[in-house]
Amino acid sequence: MQRKAVELYRLSQETPADWWEVEQLFDTCFAPGREMLSSYRLRRDVAPVAELCLVAREREALEAVAAAIRYWPVRVGGARALLLGPVATHPIHQGEGLAAWIIAESLGRARRAGWRRVLLVGDEPYYGRFGFTRRAGVIMPPPTNPERVLGLSLVQPDAWAGVSGPVTRWQEDAPAS
Repeated sequence: MQRKAVELYRLSQETPADWWEVEQLFDTCFAPGREMLSSYRLRRDVAPVAELCLVAREREALEAVAAAIRYWPVRVGGARALLLGPVATHPIHQGEGLAAWIIAESLGRARRAGWRRVLLVGDEPYYGRFGFTRRAGVIMPPPTNPERVLGLSLVQPDAWAGVSGPVTRWQEDAPAS
């Protein structure tokens, strides 16, 4: 897919000008009320990690947004982590491997930027191919199903070692770990 994606799509960092179009994509792909999920409560009034928020646009068809991904800083038991999501592919492009491409590319960028760990709420059979595994000691705000809380170590195999506890909103003045 990567060669095909490079030929058919242009991947770039999301800009403020993309925001409404990306929000429309998320509205199209997710159920109404998505902002009520626990992940959204962790994102409220917190700036996303801009350099990791990516948009894939068609090279043809008026450069329409085909896929998008966002990341947010959070704390897990006090330790710094990335919260991946949302990630979405427009329904007319689903099955082309765009989501896998944008996830793999953004995880590579996160690794190069020095982030140690990534967290998400999702299906382990899908995200397992990127290395995500269930994080039993990580507690998302309710009503999150604990079976869907997954994590990935980016820079070393044990970046999640000793990291557990509640996931909380990012605070700039909290000590980094």
